[in-house]
Amino acid sequence: MTEHGPAVLRVCRAILGPADADDAWSETFLAALRAYPELRPGSNVRAWLVTIAHRKAIDRHRAMASAPVPASPVPERPSAYGIPAEPDDALRDAVRALPPKQRAAVAYHYLADLPYRQVGRLLGTSEAAARRSAADGIAALRDIYQQEKAP
Repeated sequence: MTEHGPAVLRVCRAILGPADADDAWSETFLAALRAYPELRPGSNVRAWLVTIAHRKAIDRHRAMASAPVPASPVPERPSAYGIPAEPDDALRDAVRALPPKQRAAVAYHYLADLPYRQVGRLLGTSEAAARRSAADGIAALRDIYQQEKAP
């Protein structure tokens, strides 16, 4: 958990946002503990954990879609684990604005450090499509930052 926990939490935050990421992170490791005895020797544990986190994120999205929406906004209380002292709200908003496949590809490749082959498997696409989604996501983020810095 100490070795892969931060990467899994970063992926959960990128996919779900800070409010739901902690729950998905916990659910990921609970599920991993149950399934660990059946994990094949030599498996890529990080990729396995990110796959579980991906599935837990999908479960969270489904649960949120059927849950009632509160009348007033609830303040977010993200965990301090893995967050820098000053959060970059502009970057967080820019990542949230990306289309879901680009956001997921950027999170899996750049935050969880998964190879594009594994990212493609998680997204149900080819390695080339995963590479393209991540590249398009990074290009969109660069465009946003260049527009903000332009006079």
